[in-house]
Amino acid sequence: MSAIDSLPPLREVIETHQLLARKSLGQNFLLDLNLTAKIARQAGDLRECDVLEIGPGPGGLTRGLLAEGARRVLAVEKDSRCIPALAEISNAYPGRLQVIEGDALEVNPLTHLTPPIRIAANLPYNVGTELLVRWLTPKAWPPFWQSLTLMFQREVAERIVAQPGSKAYGRLALLAQWRADARIVLSLPPEAFSPPPKVHSAVVHLKALEAPRYPANAGTLNKVVAAAFNQRRKMLRASLKSVSPDIEDHLKAVGIPPTERAEQVGLEAFCALARSLKPLD
Repeated sequence: MSAIDSLPPLREVIETHQLLARKSLGQNFLLDLNLTAKIARQAGDLRECDVLEIGPGPGGLTRGLLAEGARRVLAVEKDSRCIPALAEISNAYPGRLQVIEGDALEVNPLTHLTPPIRIAANLPYNVGTELLVRWLTPKAWPPFWQSLTLMFQREVAERIVAQPGSKAYGRLALLAQWRADARIVLSLPPEAFSPPPKVHSAVVHLKALEAPRYPANAGTLNKVVAAAFNQRRKMLRASLKSVSPDIEDHLKAVGIPPTERAEQVGLEAFCALARSLKPLD
């Protein structure tokens, strides 16, 4: 019996189902159920919420979310080896866990969820950033989710909360802080995982704002900041030439020096630039 429920400890689950983490799937499993419950608590009061979890693996965070009172958890898992272990959790929490076997980049979870909805996940490293950008850049806002409680490599987490002028500042910071309040709520050492990754990890909590901080077209802003930071050592008039042939005129019109570099430009200015351009969805 584990510390948070009547199911076996995670090491035993992994041994029983022979769930060695696969590097090709970006897997690093959390084994400490007290820690997974602590991560679940960072998502807030879940008793009246459905929770979307991506990449549950053997179900450590899944059990934490359920033990902390989540109304329902929808877990999307690509690795078929994990499905029997997740089925055992479903049996222990009748009617509160639904598992979909599939690729999170292709599955539409909304047909299986009832608002209010929160997302909590130890995201697989190879899809984490792409999923975050998708969740932050829907055409309509507010989004389907109230908050995101996500684990990343520490370096990625720092990029999400970074400020202008810092080395970590870039596309993720701009997109995250445009429509959400973002903060790092937990740090985790490599030894918390199996197998231990080479880097530290961190949990980021993002709370959706009712409206973006500044008006802008999501697709346009995403493409502008992606181009700007793809060549961050270049002046903006060069790095954004692919976005618009007359980009220098747009930069001057919104008060951004064309010779400026992306890391020196704040969110409000990038949003003004995006508004000055034709929508780039």
